[in-house]
Amino acid sequence: MLLEYILSFGVLLALGVVAFIVVKWWNLRCVGVTPVHLFTFIAILFTSGLDVGLIMFPLTEFGGYAEEPAYAFANPLAIEFGFWGFLIWGFYFLTAFYFCVIEPRVKFFEIPLVKLINNVVIIGTCAFTASLFLIYLPGYLPDVGDGESVVTTFYIIVFVVILAAAYSSTDLKYVRILSVGSTFLFLTLIIGMWAAAGMGLNGLLDTGANIGAYFANIQKFVLPLTDYHAFYLFWWFAWSIMIGQFTSRFVGGLTTWQLLAALLIFPSIPLAIWFSVLYYYHLNEISTAGLTNIAMVIVGVTFVINSLDSLIRLYTDNLNLTVERFGKATYVAGNVVLLFALTLLFQSQWLQIQWIGAVVIGLYLACVVYILIAKRREVLSIDSMPDDRDLDFHKVETVH
Repeated sequence: MLLEYILSFGVLLALGVVAFIVVKWWNLRCVGVTPVHLFTFIAILFTSGLDVGLIMFPLTEFGGYAEEPAYAFANPLAIEFGFWGFLIWGFYFLTAFYFCVIEPRVKFFEIPLVKLINNVVIIGTCAFTASLFLIYLPGYLPDVGDGESVVTTFYIIVFVVILAAAYSSTDLKYVRILSVGSTFLFLTLIIGMWAAAGMGLNGLLDTGANIGAYFANIQKFVLPLTDYHAFYLFWWFAWSIMIGQFTSRFVGGLTTWQLLAALLIFPSIPLAIWFSVLYYYHLNEISTAGLTNIAMVIVGVTFVINSLDSLIRLYTDNLNLTVERFGKATYVAGNVVLLFALTLLFQSQWLQIQWIGAVVIGLYLACVVYILIAKRREVLSIDSMPDDRDLDFHKVETVH
């Protein structure tokens, strides 16, 4: 019950601050320290801000949504979209804007205790992502083991994924390449499954029309509908600060309202199409056994690597645990050992993402209070980016 109150407060606080930001700085041009073009920014955001759950959860959840009375106001596709799309991306807008525009003046996350807590959150969420992948692998590779139990092969797969992510995080160019590549792989998976199902354009449009029930009932998705919805919201909170901190560096000159629109709309389009294809499979009881499952696992692997490498890069930079300081071999080995050990703790349910989400809500509140008490004048006087963030749109940098 306490966690439910904390979550409800956190959601209302976040949306309230989003509204304030949009009204106060509607047309402020936002520029990160390493600005990139819009497509690259959206690709980095999409693949860093989503993980393997996007690939592996929906087909297992549609049936449960249909049977749960609390979701009776909408169809399962609308519920799934509500848990992953549109409004919920407002959390990422809030944190991306904050770290791009406000944090350079406030430096709240440079306070030693806050910095420590934030990086513990990042490390814990990295491990949770890997644990989800481990837990769901048996159902997508039923030929390995009994289709339910986590066998040695799956531990090896997850270990190799963490190893690949740690290595990828050693250079930002790998992060960029993997982000764009993951996006194209995901789009290829959608097209392939759409074609294999024989649903055609009309089938896609007819199925996708069910998402309209989400927008007709969008207000019902603000506060937790059920414990499972609460799990999703805590999950989004757990990701929000670190994704905003990472992606804010790549914002390439969008105004505040454009940044909000980009984050709400652009990621929601592929999500809507993907969920519509999966819902068609669910409604028509089309099997994904064999090649389709393997393709989903491959895309899931790229999403996990892409999520983990950006977060590893973030917390190692924050804590000065860099390649330059320790060397590539020590850097990679240290991150792999840490994350694999924590993955096993999450997989055993010893750690829970709800606790991490609650800590993040606490950081939200502490940051707002700190600004009101100590930095209110500096924040309210913001009317432009720092001089070193002026953007020449003919020389937008890419990640090298």
